[in-house]
Amino acid sequence: MAKNKVKFGLSNVHVAKITVDESGEITYGTPFKIPGAVNLSFDPEGDNEAFYADNLKYFESYANNGYSGDLEIADIPDQFLNEILGQRIDSAGGVVENINDKITPFAFMYQIEGDQSGTRFCYYYATVSRPSTEAATTEDTKTPNTDTLTITTSARSSDGQVRYKLPLSTTNKTKYDSFFTSVPEPEEDDEI
Repeated sequence: MAKNKVKFGLSNVHVAKITVDESGEITYGTPFKIPGAVNLSFDPEGDNEAFYADNLKYFESYANNGYSGDLEIADIPDQFLNEILGQRIDSAGGVVENINDKITPFAFMYQIEGDQSGTRFCYYYATVSRPSTEAATTEDTKTPNTDTLTITTSARSSDGQVRYKLPLSTTNKTKYDSFFTSVPEPEEDDEI
């Protein structure tokens, strides 16, 4: 299968709730979809430090502290508010936010289209801040308001994995097709 020359589009945003036991072992819940993805903007986190000797840059070290940025979506689903932001859904279907809500880390997954096929991404450990709320009056046209989630990713504590990227190929179709059914892990024989 030919490699993509360009990328465009954002779809298939999913999250999987993380549970951490007393020993620090991470378990992922079943991924669920966040519909209505509009825009994703991630910037790398971490600095580089140069060491100079012999009147030149002798050595340089880099810190990979994951990524941070914003996910713009049409509307935050109640399942996300409940499972990730820790808000309670009452018997009338209302969502209750409380000062004692506990935000839960999660795996963050999505797909970016290309001219040949989509590429799927998984960030193994992500956190989110509470979203801001905006609304506007309707004018001549009905322009939808969106919600923005600020997401920070970091390395998984058990093995340092930050991100997994899987473009579709002729040899990985099964793994590609099941990417959003559970959090994907790298193959043991993969080389870096």
